[in-house]
Order: sequence, then C-alpha cells, then structure tokens
Amino acid sequence: MTIRHLKIFLAVCDSDFNTTKAADRMHMTQPAVSLAIKELEQYYGVILFDRLGRRLQISECGKKLQEYASHIISMFDDMEKGMRNWDLSGVLRVGASITIGSQFLPDYVKVFNSCYPETEVKVVIGPSEQIEHKILKNELDFALIEGVCHVPDFVCEEYMEDQLTVISSAESSFRHGQEISIEEFKRQKFLLREHGSGTREVFDRAIEQAGFSVIPIWEATSTTALVNGVVNGLGIAVLPYRMIAEALERGLVIAVRVKGLDFGRKFHIIYHREKFLTSSAKAFLDLCRDGTCSN
Repeated sequence: MTIRHLKIFLAVCDSDFNTTKAADRMHMTQPAVSLAIKELEQYYGVILFDRLGRRLQISECGKKLQEYASHIISMFDDMEKGMRNWDLSGVLRVGASITIGSQFLPDYVKVFNSCYPETEVKVVIGPSEQIEHKILKNELDFALIEGVCHVPDFVCEEYMEDQLTVISSAESSFRHGQEISIEEFKRQKFLLREHGSGTREVFDRAIEQAGFSVIPIWEATSTTALVNGVVNGLGIAVLPYRMIAEALERGLVIAVRVKGLDFGRKFHIIYHREKFLTSSAKAFLDLCRDGTCSN
C-alpha cells in the first residue's frame, strides 16, 4: 500500500465513485485505477466499494478509509510543500465567512501585506459550511467564521463579538429603536440568509431557544438582496449590523429590538488541530486577535 494507492482511492471518491472519471483526473487508464482499488482491498482484506451493476457504492469500511486517507494525504501534502519550498513558502490560504470576508478581511490583509510583503495571501470567501469543508480538504490553512464550528477535529477560538440586528422597512408600522414582543415578531414575513451561513445559524439557534421556528419567504446568500427586499416592504431581516449600517444611516430601513431574544454572536478562528501553522500564519492570526502586526 502506497501514498499513490490512497490518492487514487480518494480520486474515485471525489469523482462520484466513477473509475473512468478518476482515471482522467489522475491521468491514468481506467483498468489501472481499478487495479489500485483491488490492491487496496486485498491489502486490508476488506471491501471498499460494493459493485451494484456498473456502479460503485462506497462501503462502511470505505468511508472509514476515506477519513484516514484524507487526513494522511493532507499531512503528506503539507510535508511536501514545507520541505520542497522551505525557503520560498510564501503562500497563505485564508478562508472567511461572508460578513467577515467583506467587512474585516480586507483590512487584515492590507495590514499583513505591509508587514510581510513577500507572503502572498490567497482568500476564499463563502458560507461557513463551505469554508469548513475546504479546511478538511486542506484547501485552506485556517479561516475566520461567524457562528460556531461543527468539526470536532478543528481548533475553534473566539476572537471577536458581534451582534445581529432586526431591520424593517422605513415605511412599516414600527418605529426605529422600538422593542416588539416575540409574538409580534413571529407574525412577520422573514427574509433570511441561507442555511449553512453563520448568520442563519445564530438566528435559528436564538429562536429555537425561545421555543419557535419560522419559514422564510426569502432566502439568499446576498445581504444586499435581503436589504433591498426589506426596503421594498417585503418583510423583515436579521443581519449583521455592519452590513446594514449604510441603509440605516440613509433612512431606508429601521432597526427594532425583540424582547427576550438575543442575537449576539462570536467570530471564530478555526483550523485543523493537527495543521502545522507557519510563522506567517501565526502572525496573521495574531493580527486578527489584537489588530497589530509584528515582523
């Protein structure tokens, strides 16, 4: 059994269990891919895939090997990059959920670049779930997310507090700063971020603790789309204050409070607990924590 066997196995898993697609990805022939899988099964004495007609279905043993192999290949790739480019390792791969990525990360990167001009910072911004998945696949070194982390093997460190704000149209019957009851809140039409986002998770957790749930009439990955929906009187939204501050200042929307509901949240730094963090990665994280950059 070799590292190549594991890479071929993972290629099959990442290709919808299609050996032909995996062969194209690995620049191999399909029979060579099938042979590598067979050799793995013989080596461990297990069945990794059930053959159902002409399709493969991963077995329980296969799922376990997939977990091990993903981690082993991740560590191996880290070692390869670290050893082959020890003096030239100048790429930092940073992930961020949407609010952090749009409001805070540009400043972090600007300050970091002034301290480490030879280090290239590559950024991926997306929903928290997507960012966590990319860390698992070793496509990111670490990330900054809203809400909580869902992967037990990750280090998850609080580094900043934030607050979601309930907004309504300036033309609604509510007054800016008004406190409304939960019952009145429940009767509204809701425009919410999509499932998997940190913002939606905080909202869902808060109302679950209050003993109710809602079905939104709009769901969107775009905060701008939600704010515009509120401006046009389609319903209310619960969004990060920093993302709606301009609309509030322009009087396009108003903010209200809901008695008994707390939409406070924490921002988190996350990375795999066995991830080797370079000195530049540690410096970037220190910048996020205290706002200063040292070199």
